[in-house]
Amino acid sequence: MMEAHLSHDFPDPTPAWYKEQPHSPYQVYDEDTIRDIQRTLSCPETGVMDLNTVNHIKGLQYAMGITATGRLDRETAVQIQRLRDRYHLGA
Repeated sequence: MMEAHLSHDFPDPTPAWYKEQPHSPYQVYDEDTIRDIQRTLSCPETGVMDLNTVNHIKGLQYAMGITATGRLDRETAVQIQRLRDRYHLGA
């Protein structure tokens, strides 16, 4: 019988704030989460997933070799969280 977690397993890097976005990047996250994302991406902190924020997300995706959709998929969320952790950003 296998153990549920082996010592050499890597923990799931998915950020706790991440939510799947089935259709649209708009109205999925609360204002505080959006502001944290905006702060991490160095764009104006409006609390709204506006065009400027979507373009910053696309820029991050392009820089990280992720398909630049502007949507917060899991892979993009992991990269945003890594930036936040590295530079101690966020609330």
